[in-house]
Amino acid sequence: MGAGRDVGRHSIPRPMPLIRRALNHIPFSILILACLTLGLAPFVPEPHIWEKLKMLAAGELSAPIDIFDLLFHGLPWMLLIAKAALGRG
Repeated sequence: MGAGRDVGRHSIPRPMPLIRRALNHIPFSILILACLTLGLAPFVPEPHIWEKLKMLAAGELSAPIDIFDLLFHGLPWMLLIAKAALGRG
């Protein structure tokens, strides 16, 4: 049965191998560059991701644009952490 469950003639892939395969195609150098640019932009007066994390900790993250900002600037960091964690398994 291999990589998925058999459903008739088609196989449904399991999500974890798909995520691992997708992350394997993204080099660490690209993820690090994305974290240092998009993940920290704008740099002045403080990185957006840091501002949004402080808002989240204070319970002030409620506006849709702030939630989008947190996800947008946090995506490179989440991908880097996931690639590092899945790369060891």
